[in-house]
Amino acid sequence: MLSKTDVAVCDTTLRDGEQAAGVVFSNLEKYRIAQLLDDAGVQQIEAGIPTMGAEEKVAVKHIARMGLSASVLGWNRADVHDIETSIDCGVDSVAISMSASDIHIQNKLKKDREWVLSQIAESVEFAKSHGLYVSCNGEDSSRADMDFLLQFVRTAKDAGADRFRYCDTIGRETPWNIYERVKRIREETGIEVEMHTHNDFGMANANCLAGVHAGARVMSTTVLGLGERTGNVALEECTMSCQLLMGKTTGIDPLRLRPLAEFVSEAADRPIYVQKPFLGANCFSHEAGIHADGIIKDPLNYEPYDPKIVGLESKIVIGKHSGRNTLVNDLKKREVDLSPDEAAALLEMVRHAAVQLHRPLSSDELYFLYRDMRKGVDPFKE
Repeated sequence: MLSKTDVAVCDTTLRDGEQAAGVVFSNLEKYRIAQLLDDAGVQQIEAGIPTMGAEEKVAVKHIARMGLSASVLGWNRADVHDIETSIDCGVDSVAISMSASDIHIQNKLKKDREWVLSQIAESVEFAKSHGLYVSCNGEDSSRADMDFLLQFVRTAKDAGADRFRYCDTIGRETPWNIYERVKRIREETGIEVEMHTHNDFGMANANCLAGVHAGARVMSTTVLGLGERTGNVALEECTMSCQLLMGKTTGIDPLRLRPLAEFVSEAADRPIYVQKPFLGANCFSHEAGIHADGIIKDPLNYEPYDPKIVGLESKIVIGKHSGRNTLVNDLKKREVDLSPDEAAALLEMVRHAAVQLHRPLSSDELYFLYRDMRKGVDPFKE
């Protein structure tokens, strides 16, 4: 079903991403997002929850008929009726979700472990009998008893499941713990594992990568990390980390990430903040004197990868923390050569201006200050 890249992506922006409080995508927006995900190289798109009916079912059915290269997956509870609605939509894959932790089984479902295993077996067998690719999701896997979780996985595999989705549902896992648990699942069951990690402790990306390091081959992502509470692992962060830090192929085209993120940002009314890894305007902005000087001499001094990979470029910011070399370098572009004394005097003026303006200066503003200085005018002194 999924191609032979080192790691594949199952993106759930249209399902789990839309579950972020206050986010609602129109069906037309969903179709555009699905196309952009496909263009970016996402191998499987979790299109929604067909059993919700109404507009949701219409959207899933349409996405399944768009002729995308990506597999289209419908999300379901471990219930035959849910799966029937997915089949009616024409998807080629289903996610079948069931609680794996005793906390959920006892307090949410009001059932026991035997009932859980029975539902898994029945629903997975039903889906496979209709020729579907099946991901069996262990909701709250991170809080599940490990021996029972292994039984959960084996039951799903024996019923025909193609992979197991390890869900850190409340984002409380740690990378070292998730590594050991996923490694054990892979070694003792042999099933393909998908990582679905939430960001409640700011470790969604670290936990996802730890799972990949342990042998998981699929990552469940959302664009910009959209999702319930603090969100999910971000598509752009985990795929680029895999490619640049782990040397693993994902099939994702980095230059497609920005147009995808910008469209989702607008549709979800969630801005792309300036420090956002791989997307933010400040990813390659340098103001501090030592850093800016290092970048001027060689970008490798302070840039972790080539900004062109993601369609960005380096930027030297003129501000309170700038050093003299930043000013010298900028004014050279205007054929102005500053002496050391001039650079020191101009730097003081720049720092005064940045503090009063509460922002950096543009290149033009720097040039105007330089002209004032040459005329003997200091706007910051009486």
